Amino acid sequence: MKREKFSSRLGFILISAGCAIGLGNVWRFPYITGQYGGAAFVLIYLFFLAILGIPILVCEFAVGRSSQVSAALSFDRLEPKGTKWHWFKWAAMGGNYMLMMFYTTIAGWMLLYFFKMGMGHFEGMDTNQVAESFSQLQQQPVLMTVFMVVIVVACFGICGMGLQKGVEKITKGMMLSLLILMIVLAIKAISLPGAQEGLKFYLLPDFGKVKEAGIAKVVFAALGQSFFTLSIGIGAIAIFGSYIDKKRRLAGEAIWISILDTSVALVAGLIIFPSCFAFGVDPGTGPQLVFVTLPNVFNSMGGGRFWGALFFLFMTFAAVSTVIAVFQNIISFAMDLTGCSRKKAVLVNIVVVILLSMPCVLGFNVLSGFQPLKPGNTILDLEDFILSNNLLPLGSMVYLMFCTSKKGWGWKNFVTEANTGKGIGISNKLRFYMSYILPIIVFVIFIWGYYEMFFMK
Repeated sequence: MKREKFSSRLGFILISAGCAIGLGNVWRFPYITGQYGGAAFVLIYLFFLAILGIPILVCEFAVGRSSQVSAALSFDRLEPKGTKWHWFKWAAMGGNYMLMMFYTTIAGWMLLYFFKMGMGHFEGMDTNQVAESFSQLQQQPVLMTVFMVVIVVACFGICGMGLQKGVEKITKGMMLSLLILMIVLAIKAISLPGAQEGLKFYLLPDFGKVKEAGIAKVVFAALGQSFFTLSIGIGAIAIFGSYIDKKRRLAGEAIWISILDTSVALVAGLIIFPSCFAFGVDPGTGPQLVFVTLPNVFNSMGGGRFWGALFFLFMTFAAVSTVIAVFQNIISFAMDLTGCSRKKAVLVNIVVVILLSMPCVLGFNVLSGFQPLKPGNTILDLEDFILSNNLLPLGSMVYLMFCTSKKGWGWKNFVTEANTGKGIGISNKLRFYMSYILPIIVFVIFIWGYYEMFFMK
């Protein structure tokens, strides 16, 4: 059966960016920027994104485009005879399912908060009451399950409509709406009285703040964010390489996607920091920034109910764009491995993903006594650790070594594929860097993840 293709280059770029653009951009990026010194951290992050994220992104795209299949079969098709690279497909497939085991729950929270904001649920609440509202949500497994199921069914429903008519058409509209919403929210935030201090913190580098936070800690946080923001290492991006033609070189496309991904993260900061400083709220409050701190900010703002609803609609779009992209990959796994129809792959995986998402939902309430990593941790933390600190870095090393090693696909095949078409190419001068230096950097990130989790206070 002939493989379906994107109808346009814009569709490919927006959908690939949609996969990369997720809660890591609009949730994690602002709060770690707040924790690690504002603009100085942003500069370090951008440097690492260019030297780390983009080359690995090109590797994934090249493997996908050359093989014309998902990670379920791409290594089987490209590996030299007698080698075992294809074993990695199980880790790649597991990584996509693992991401959805907790991402669907958080996407459900975003959708629920959109409705709560729009209905004025937080009006009249003080800071403690807003915090209590989020704690109460986590103690309601039925409510969380309902919104998780809505996300799963709706996103698989979109994927079931096909690549062009479903995934591409809906994601294009959603991504363009997301970008418009961001600009409107940023203009509103910047125009708030007292917002200038937030802009200074965010846009004027102060390396003294980096020193205060600890240089090594800041550098590794920037390394980690630049690495994780693109969702590289589990074939979640490679699938979109299999849907594009050979008219454009892949480095240029990877740069465009990275620019879009980074722009969303940067504009999210333009929404959050001026708003926090305008109302005297600490922007470095950690993961609770979105669900506790920002509802308080919107409560203090004129027309806050409207602006808060818009913000959580934007957050929902950011989350759902990733869910749709990963679901498309999961469907491709099933179709490539078994030859089943898209409809059957969708129906089976709706059930599978709902069941796999339940431990995360129950981890905050029924199973809250199970704290797998350290006291205070939840099942979500365990799932995120397995994915972010293990499968993503180790998977990225596999892609790098597969594309550069003589015992893998090899540098010559990789560069030929990456440089087919018009646009920016990959230079042969990068061979040593991508073969030896980049894998070491990724391995250091992997080791640092364990150190940070188990040894850092």
